Amino acid sequence: MTTLQRRVLVVAVLGSFVSFLDGTVVSVALPSIADELASPGMEALPLQQWVVDAYLITLGALMLVAGSVSDVYGRRRVLAIGLVGFGAASVLCALAPTGPFLVLARALQGVGGALLVPSSLALIIATFSGEAQSRAIGRWTSLTTGAMIVGPFVGGMLVDFVSWRWVFWINVPVIIVTLWLLRGVPAAEGEPGRRIDVPGAVLAALGLAGVVFGLIEGARLGWTSPLILTSIIGGAVLLVAFVLYQRRSADPMLPLRLFGARNFAWGNLATTAIYGALSLGGFVLTLFLQQVAGYSATWSGVAQLPTTIAMIALSAWFGTLAGRYGPRLFMTVGPIIAGIGFLLMLSIDETAAYVTQVLPGQLVFGLGLSITVAPLTAAILGAVPTHDAGIGSAVNNAVARVAGLVTVAFAGIITGGVLDVASLHRAFLVTAGLLVLGGLLSLVGIRNVRGVDPDANLVKTS
Repeated sequence: MTTLQRRVLVVAVLGSFVSFLDGTVVSVALPSIADELASPGMEALPLQQWVVDAYLITLGALMLVAGSVSDVYGRRRVLAIGLVGFGAASVLCALAPTGPFLVLARALQGVGGALLVPSSLALIIATFSGEAQSRAIGRWTSLTTGAMIVGPFVGGMLVDFVSWRWVFWINVPVIIVTLWLLRGVPAAEGEPGRRIDVPGAVLAALGLAGVVFGLIEGARLGWTSPLILTSIIGGAVLLVAFVLYQRRSADPMLPLRLFGARNFAWGNLATTAIYGALSLGGFVLTLFLQQVAGYSATWSGVAQLPTTIAMIALSAWFGTLAGRYGPRLFMTVGPIIAGIGFLLMLSIDETAAYVTQVLPGQLVFGLGLSITVAPLTAAILGAVPTHDAGIGSAVNNAVARVAGLVTVAFAGIITGGVLDVASLHRAFLVTAGLLVLGGLLSLVGIRNVRGVDPDANLVKTS
């Protein structure tokens, strides 16, 4: 690995790290946020859902256009802008005086986050090739999941001993270091003649916001409320309009032609199921451990560390194996094993005894996730041409975030608005079902790579 490749990998890891760190840190802070900022106009569970989903709405909708922005203006420049924007929004979150203010700040944070992951992965795709690319993606996966290890533990400590507001302040030093390192990465030229798909971004953002508002607020306002019906139906219409617009746009933010590559299309279907499951299961488990079982914020974060330790230890290895033998087996078996992990956690009761009820499921889930993630990422990004690396990575990450956005919005419906043992088990059954579905979709649709066209970087599949 050359010096430049090492620097690119470090920058890509750190650039994505803050985005992943934010998600894991905020999850353990949700009960404390609700205790301080919930009000009659925004009760605890809807506030917690909005704190998660406001970020995911802008992240998921704008990540697509961010991929195009990355290709047009250059990956280094867009990554720098994303880091500065994410840092500024993090400061607003830390200073939030009310629930609605925090939700708005989280939406702004999602705008910055949308620029980070696609640009980071695009740097890797443009700098590495062949098996080296698979290894680099595996290292990126394992190292960025360090955020999953650091996040819950550090976040829980900050919540318990300082304040939930510090879970946003900790983004700032990471961003400063990344910006300093980014200065040593050569600037890439943008592609001339490309345009930013502003109408597409607006349709996607408003459509997602409409559907999510209806799903989260439906229980409180009533499912027959004109506002809820208008929100859900209107949002769905806007999303259909978004897809139709993308079909005729000269330079769409979501190039539907990418889905002509089999592994890209089926890989994103699997991503929808798998990442939807991860968001739902993690959201409900974290809240249950603190609000029902009485875990502290620190202990609820530590309780989920076995999964992330497994990711750190095994992801790069499975990424290398997938580069050698093809991703299909790993993408099939991994999600099914992860689903079994959630089925094991159906033994959890009000006490959530860690050693007997939580730990076994976490270990099995961690193994399954380690088998899945790097091969999934490599299969999808390896199916697109190098010059589409920015938009390809953006589409896949947007699919993952939107899937999580929708499942968290459904959390209130699945739990019936009350978090207890019965509703936890319902959520875990849905989570396990989605993970198994992701494995079956991979079995049916994914094809192993036989070779690569060195000029076009297009895969030939069996």
